[in-house]
Amino acid sequence: MSMNATMRALDVTRGVVRVEDVFDTDVHDLWEACTEPERLARWLAHVSGDVRVGGAIHLTFTSTWDGPARVEACDAPHHLLITAEPGTAGEAQIEAWLTAEGESSRLVVEERGLPLEELYFHAAGWQVHLEDLGRSLALDATAHPDGWSVSEASPAWRDRWMELTGAYKAEPIAAVASEG
Repeated sequence: MSMNATMRALDVTRGVVRVEDVFDTDVHDLWEACTEPERLARWLAHVSGDVRVGGAIHLTFTSTWDGPARVEACDAPHHLLITAEPGTAGEAQIEAWLTAEGESSRLVVEERGLPLEELYFHAAGWQVHLEDLGRSLALDATAHPDGWSVSEASPAWRDRWMELTGAYKAEPIAAVASEG
């Protein structure tokens, strides 16, 4: 089983998950897949609200996570920063960087501020999300024809996530980098 996410501690309670992949599309198409609500709904989340820098949005992920977020940065076609659950103790940041690599494009996603004991859940989840993105790009359609909601994850997403969760749970979390 291939795993492409990494987990590391930010401090004694919080951590970060980083996942990346290269997609067989140009950076502008990948940017649209990562920022246009209609395209995001094909692989990641239903998005509603004010989709611009400073705007308040609402996300419902294929995993059932549901909540408010704020767009912090949006520099097309290379950088996106979202704060999920802004202003709460559960606040996390999701940041994406896109770079052209010849006729392909690399997407790197980091989610920071996650509870350490939940990192493996998120690592498995982000890997499945990026696998779904690849499938959506290849099909030019949804990766989730069965849909999802706040109360029920996409069946395909859930099955793959469950397959990966145990493997990520067995992986070590990189320690906090010491300052010297």
